[in-house]
Amino acid sequence: MISAALVFAALLVAARAQQAGTNTAETHPPLTVSKCTASGCTTSTQSIVLDANWRWLHTKTGYTNCYTGNTWNATLCPDGVKCAANCALDGADYSGTYGITTTGNALKLDFVTTGSTGTANIGSRTYLMAAGSTTKYQMFQLLNQEFTFDVDVSNLPCGLNGALYFSQMDEDGGMSRFSTNKAGAKYGTGYCDAQCPQDIKFINGEANSVGWNASATDKNAGSGQYGSCCDEMDIWEANVVSAAYTPHPCSVSQQTRCTGTDCGINARDSALCDADGCDFNSYRMGDTTFYGKGLTIDTGSKFTVVTQFITNDGTSTGTLSEIRRFYVQNGVVIPNSQSSIAGVTGNSITDSFCDAQKTAFGDTNQFKAKGGLATMGAALKKGMVLVMSVWDDHTADMLWLDAPYPPTKDASAPGVARGTCSASSGAPSDVESASASASVTYSNIKWGPLNSTFAAGS
Repeated sequence: MISAALVFAALLVAARAQQAGTNTAETHPPLTVSKCTASGCTTSTQSIVLDANWRWLHTKTGYTNCYTGNTWNATLCPDGVKCAANCALDGADYSGTYGITTTGNALKLDFVTTGSTGTANIGSRTYLMAAGSTTKYQMFQLLNQEFTFDVDVSNLPCGLNGALYFSQMDEDGGMSRFSTNKAGAKYGTGYCDAQCPQDIKFINGEANSVGWNASATDKNAGSGQYGSCCDEMDIWEANVVSAAYTPHPCSVSQQTRCTGTDCGINARDSALCDADGCDFNSYRMGDTTFYGKGLTIDTGSKFTVVTQFITNDGTSTGTLSEIRRFYVQNGVVIPNSQSSIAGVTGNSITDSFCDAQKTAFGDTNQFKAKGGLATMGAALKKGMVLVMSVWDDHTADMLWLDAPYPPTKDASAPGVARGTCSASSGAPSDVESASASASVTYSNIKWGPLNSTFAAGS
């Protein structure tokens, strides 16, 4: 996936250390989740944390902004190390500033939130914390397991993405690997994904301010010389029109800072990660009546999404061989749609499915080059962090999810049409104005052995 627009970023302490500010207390909103076994599920009240990129960044002993709009303070941040020494990351007003609220087992993310200062926040990215911890993320090891959640996308129109996915971030947000990071997971540090995003303000405990270019279309964002890469498993990228699930393997096995072509700059296929991944979007795979309002999966109301990670030998130590999808709505278990693309069969992601899809669509097979499902499975075995977000797309207007893409290609060509949104939809300026009240709600998160989290055979 592509990184979202953001507000303020990370920071540092002591001589060269990423530290937390003290102006606003950081209190993580509680969220109830469930871990299951063959005999039943046990609930746990955990919490979520806001990503560091959205946070207020200011002088560590005062209130002067180190980053305003999409520009760094040149005096406080002449380079990454000095910026780290001068600036601090503060606590968040989750509901008032960012439109993030939790109730029981439900997390609601508002798209546009205007705070008391009149400044609008766009989107958000959050992580699930470990049970009983304020300093560590929940780590998911999902080989031969399944992950299930409910979602309401009825208020997410064209151009928006309610994304729930796994990232191979460090459990502590990078504190143990980078001594300059003193804020850690408590303040949402250490983000990475397969796009090797360069809009991350602090990477490896240092500011990404050198070579920073303010975005021409996003008043809150820009990009630095570094990116942050890691394996990414997109469980769910969706709005009311379209949905996709996509593994993105990488040639690195942990969060890694990149520069130049390793980030994919001007050389997408030379990046450390497979930015495209191998996606299963029902509309793109030929079934245009499966997902949407009033369709088989009726996006006008809440439904359950089940994702199973099948291994070749049926154990948690085996090799990932298939990623299978089910839905549950109104008490009915609904298998994923079947591909009707010539030469591509099946309704789940396997290496053979991905090879056939890349050939049919004429896409470069970086998925195979980066190791395919075996690499993705290694990340799932090691442990990944749960990310829940809502965002719009300043790079490609989200057309890759819900419209013809690339828009210059014939929409009738295999693999081009991804949904019913128009090729002119999704411009962030339009979406932020017309759909400011949009939101997504994730709820009833469960994980455990295969067929333990939902009512199979209903």
